[in-house]
Amino acid sequence: MPAGVEREVLSHSARHNQETISLASLSSSEAGQDQGAGGGEMDERTRLVPGARSRCCAWPAWCCKKREASSRTVWVGRPTLQPFPPNVIRNQKYSMFTFLPLVLFNQFKFFLNLYFLVMACSQFIPQLRIGYLYTYWGPLGFVISVTMIREAIDDIRRWQRDREVNSTRYSKLTERGWVSVTSSQLKVGDIVEVGKGVRAPADLVLLRTTETTGACFIRTDQLDGETDWKMRLAVTTMQRLGREEELLETQSSVYAEKPQKDIHSFIGKLSLEDGEESLGIENTIWCGAVVASGTATGLVIYTGMECRAAMNNSQPRSKVGLIDEELNSITKVLFLATVALSVIMVVLKGFDGPWYIYMFRFLLLFSYLIPISLRVNLDMGKIFYSWAIGRDKDIPGCQARSTTIPEELGRISYLLSDKTGTLTMNVMVFKKLHLGAAAYSDDTFDEIHSLVSGEYQEGRRVAKEKGGKTGQGERVTEAVLALALCHNV
Repeated sequence: MPAGVEREVLSHSARHNQETISLASLSSSEAGQDQGAGGGEMDERTRLVPGARSRCCAWPAWCCKKREASSRTVWVGRPTLQPFPPNVIRNQKYSMFTFLPLVLFNQFKFFLNLYFLVMACSQFIPQLRIGYLYTYWGPLGFVISVTMIREAIDDIRRWQRDREVNSTRYSKLTERGWVSVTSSQLKVGDIVEVGKGVRAPADLVLLRTTETTGACFIRTDQLDGETDWKMRLAVTTMQRLGREEELLETQSSVYAEKPQKDIHSFIGKLSLEDGEESLGIENTIWCGAVVASGTATGLVIYTGMECRAAMNNSQPRSKVGLIDEELNSITKVLFLATVALSVIMVVLKGFDGPWYIYMFRFLLLFSYLIPISLRVNLDMGKIFYSWAIGRDKDIPGCQARSTTIPEELGRISYLLSDKTGTLTMNVMVFKKLHLGAAAYSDDTFDEIHSLVSGEYQEGRRVAKEKGGKTGQGERVTEAVLALALCHNV
């Protein structure tokens, strides 16, 4: 080897060793500082989750091991090296590759479709053919086509709703100032501003608000069904800053627990140069919550599938209504009837020759007893019902999310609720009072008035002797008093 080339190789090797030593010393020094300051917690920028695989390779995501959720340390306003899920909402049931197989599988789970599929496939056998192929494949193909079109329309609508949510723009704080980004571009560690009446794009830790007290009210009806406002408090240290741009100048980080489904609890802490501050549920705004007062500035700590709202959602599935299940059961009964008729015809003809072929041919002839057109009528009716629901003037704003089970609304017998305000809109009219054997309604409310008035004299209730028998007037008075107190509270 020439001397010049040898010197260049040795120089390159020395530089490589020096860079390796410097990187190792940097990692060990950072780990030592973290262990001394955080009780053994490693810096989030250099720590990888156990069992996770870094996406340093160019292979697809499915070849890498699934990442396990864990607690994290998020630096305020700084990007993280640890891989987190993208902040994308996806409620679609199908993809370009799974649409056809899944739809066919869900359709041929029904005995009606499976029965006609077997009948249609039997026409490829010359001994069983009794007509033209289109007489069997035509109706079956039309039924499956209508179902596939309906499922495609529903999934396209889900995709459009997801795209609308993922394309919502928010203000993100950077070193260049506030920049406008879409919800799908937000990452863990970003500082985002959420205005009044705007949905939170991800799980946030509330850093600042426009209110001088640092308080902020939110609506969580999309999370827990509660329509009342809930108060959230900004981090005291961050609220004292003069302007939002100073958030990037602070050497602060937020420790957050690992993602979980519980929306009513949170454990975290804010670490600053001069101390720490504990964080609780009152310092958070979960994804899907709407800011009801002022403007909130928060730090993104969970995104995408690690958000509380996404973890509490189940995977989309194909729903089956009662009418489909009843139709499937009736189809089985009709199939048994056709089998019985086929057996009778073979018995009457005699078992000479290939009787089993004759039996199957009779079964094909009697298959018209099962109305395959009924499935088409039901699917077309469901599409029309869903279309009518979205355009009903008596229920403005109502939208059918699925055209699979709209007829189930007409089969509701009981409606259970955890509170009366959900059904009555907190407006209730006193109709009837039932006490033991006596009942008082609109026509006898004057009796209640006289009985209660008899229990009071000069604005004070008359004292009764102890041990005496409780009269009807006293029972009515106690009931009216209990109703008045409960209504007041």
